Amino acid sequence: MIRQKLDDAAVSARLAELQGWTLVKDGSAIEKHFVFNDFRQAFGFMTQCALAAEKIDHHPEWSNVYRKVHVQLTTHSAHGLTELDFQLAVLMDMAGRDAGVSVFAAD
Repeated sequence: MIRQKLDDAAVSARLAELQGWTLVKDGSAIEKHFVFNDFRQAFGFMTQCALAAEKIDHHPEWSNVYRKVHVQLTTHSAHGLTELDFQLAVLMDMAGRDAGVSVFAAD
């Protein structure tokens, strides 16, 4: 059930509960850009997120350049968004605050 693709109404409702996450153009994923004070904070964030992702067995698509981390979440096996994507988004937001995120950037 947790890996079942959410319908558009459920995606909209869950997305409204998050801060700074946006739906990608085709609606298959959500994304967010995190900006930290330095690379150490960005890497600490990624480490904390990697551990959380392992616990729930759901892994992000992400990239890091210096103090910026771009995250995209989707469930490939469901061909879209599931509850796991939103659970991981919440965990990543908590990790961002713990790591000292300075900006939740739209881009």
